Amino acid sequence: MSVEPRSHNLKSAMDQAEKITWLKQNTVLESLSDETVGAIAAAIQEESVQENRRLVLEDTIPPAVYILQAGRVESYRTSQTGVATATSLLPGAIVYLKELLINAAAEDTTITLSDCVVWEIPRAEFLALTQQYPEISQTFSRSLATELELVSAQLAFERERQSALRPYVVPKVRRGIVGTSRYAVRIRQEIKKASGDRQSVLIFGEPGLEKDNTAALIHFGSDDRKEPMIQVNCNTLQPNGSELFGRGNKLGLLDWIGRGTILLNNLEAIPVELEEKLAQLLATGEFTPIDREGTTPTPRPCEARIMMTSEKILPRLERGKLVGHTIKIPPLRVRKADIQAQIEYYLSLLCRSRGIPKPKITPEALRRLQGYDFPGNAIELQSLIARALTQSDGAAELTEEVFWSASLKNRRFRINLLNAYPKLRQFLRSPWYPDRLNYGFTLGFFAVVVAVLMWGPQTRDRNVALNFFWAWWWMLMLAAFPFVGRLWCAVCPFMIYGELAQKFSLWIYPRKLQPWPRQEAEKWGGWFIFGMFALILLWEELWNLENVAYLSGCLLLLITAGAVIFSLLFERRFWCRYLCPIGGMNGLFAKLSMVELRAQQGICSASCTTYQCYKGGPQKGEGLETGGCPVYSHPAQLQDNKDCVLCMTCLKACPHRSVELNFRPPGIELWTTHKPSYAEISLLFLLFGAVFLHRLPEIEQQFGLNLQLDNSGIHAGVSVLALLIPSAIALVAHALIRLFNAKPRPFLELAYGYLPIVLGSSLAHYLRLGLTEAGRVIPVTIATFGADTQNLSLPIAVADPAVIAFLQGVAFIFSFWLSVFLTQKIARQPIWNLLPQHVAMAAIGSMLWVITVGW
Repeated sequence: MSVEPRSHNLKSAMDQAEKITWLKQNTVLESLSDETVGAIAAAIQEESVQENRRLVLEDTIPPAVYILQAGRVESYRTSQTGVATATSLLPGAIVYLKELLINAAAEDTTITLSDCVVWEIPRAEFLALTQQYPEISQTFSRSLATELELVSAQLAFERERQSALRPYVVPKVRRGIVGTSRYAVRIRQEIKKASGDRQSVLIFGEPGLEKDNTAALIHFGSDDRKEPMIQVNCNTLQPNGSELFGRGNKLGLLDWIGRGTILLNNLEAIPVELEEKLAQLLATGEFTPIDREGTTPTPRPCEARIMMTSEKILPRLERGKLVGHTIKIPPLRVRKADIQAQIEYYLSLLCRSRGIPKPKITPEALRRLQGYDFPGNAIELQSLIARALTQSDGAAELTEEVFWSASLKNRRFRINLLNAYPKLRQFLRSPWYPDRLNYGFTLGFFAVVVAVLMWGPQTRDRNVALNFFWAWWWMLMLAAFPFVGRLWCAVCPFMIYGELAQKFSLWIYPRKLQPWPRQEAEKWGGWFIFGMFALILLWEELWNLENVAYLSGCLLLLITAGAVIFSLLFERRFWCRYLCPIGGMNGLFAKLSMVELRAQQGICSASCTTYQCYKGGPQKGEGLETGGCPVYSHPAQLQDNKDCVLCMTCLKACPHRSVELNFRPPGIELWTTHKPSYAEISLLFLLFGAVFLHRLPEIEQQFGLNLQLDNSGIHAGVSVLALLIPSAIALVAHALIRLFNAKPRPFLELAYGYLPIVLGSSLAHYLRLGLTEAGRVIPVTIATFGADTQNLSLPIAVADPAVIAFLQGVAFIFSFWLSVFLTQKIARQPIWNLLPQHVAMAAIGSMLWVITVGW
């Protein structure tokens, strides 16, 4: 192959003797005899080659041996998988000597970088010289052997270097800086600035901000990106720093890293003895190895770039101004504008790694995350998203329920009853609770109750089912709420029949039940419960359900029908979670309960990967096989008793003993983790008004009114007005609070302060019915089946009216002061600022005292 066109304008002034001298002084031919070098000099053809001209192309046979006499030449080898490797050649370099001697193709392409003077020995002439002068080949062989020894030594050094650095190597950047806030823009600018030089860098900020990733962004964005980067945790360093600086003849990481980057992670944990040595390294660019006995090491220059991460700035480094770039990473709580972008970014990464479609995040879930402060910062956010993806199990949307975060407030003042009473834990995990109880007793008992209501005697004094429903059930339920919360829902017959219908229909017609329309249910479910309860109260009052057995039976069948219908359509207990009017009342009063079911979030976050308590699954360790939470609540995300029916499915399923049944201050969630709702407030005042509604005859009698309750139209209107009395007084009181209080709390929050007095008033109403008629159960039972009880001497237990009045008064007084206390805890303001609400509660309580207990 001929060389590309060249210029012959420059003529060498060297004679034969000068060429021999130059070859001896500047090339590897110095060891040859004068005769051999003279023969080579005689064969040289001098050429002047312009800049950017190719001498030989790789993988072709070189036409000559080239000796660079003047100028600069580059030799490079292209690569299909990476960047081409290039070597710059200076005068005296002999190119393609090896290829001609072993008859091989050129390994590299050679190109001129400047105007050059090149001495050529054509291929045929050079091969003839090697035949005539064997010492040329011998010298080349010795040169190859020396080169091989050098390469072997370099390979051995590189292997040892890789072995030393491998445990610390940072292979790549995990992720970029996501977001458009001014904080994100500033961080990107500072990273770009730090990438432009080799000065030291300190990156500081709170835990969980991935400061080491920021350091990796700087390194891999710089011109030294091909050099290695290692990360060393300062809390693992020995006090003398021998890992970094070396000891005696043993090299340290600063030697092995060369011109790479060393990241000192968690600088605040560096041993005190190393601070002085680190300061010296940053100030002088030199370090001194650790001395052995009898040796005095000399300082060595450090070629490495030093980066550091810390939760704070070390005063010694700050005072000495020893750090070239200082970058502060802001916590996630001040970058709320970037949270949505970060969520989408993490979702994309996680879904791509798992090979699943990327779900959308609902607006409610996004608002919840944006309202959380993330003490664990970006790492906690990523963990929450990964856990939500696992818990959602391939759902198209990530709803608010699958995001739950650590909260310190809901861990205070708790006693885990399951640890205090192991027998209780054993019973709640047994088949008896609640399945055998439900399907062995409640299922059949409820059917008997409904049958007796429909076909038995129709008055309460002769129908035991009617007596049980109104005299026993209501009083015991209201009295139990402060102690066991929503426990009734675990043994509720409505949902037992709903579950039975669901299982039977799937057996007859196998299909996939519909997922819950959570957004619509969260938005409208509470209002559906309010509307249903309002209709039930009006029906009860206008049609005298308390004393008409078949109508009470129809009410029970109506609620059961709702449970059955929605169980045939949707997964699990959709009716129970969102639509059941009794469940809505239970959930409201359960907020005042002394017990709660929760889980230890640390255990759930660190140990659990299956979420069997939520999704269900086979037996795993201590965890039993279950179908998952019937109302789709994870115990670790619960912040409100209204979303837990105490079925203990999670307790049975959990293999990590994370679930707790806590004894707690009553209603503590209302001033700690509670989220208010207008639908709940409306139901609260509806139940408050129901006490007035049930006492319309007493209102007529005590206040001398003629309400004309015999007229159905007037009766209906008066009933509606009775239901509105408490809410009207409460709204007037709040208007006064807003008038005289500079910073009033919203009515939506303060209204929950009425909850204890609502429960106390309802209980006071049903106490009279329960304590006068519940004790007549034996004669009523006999009368139910047609027997004449007039001539029979049957035991009855009826409380004295004075005892009933005393208990009703206690209920009113105790619940009033609880409401005052709760209002103060919710508002966190002086009692004078809330005086109108306290007066309103006293006024409503006094009115109810008059019509319930009497003057």
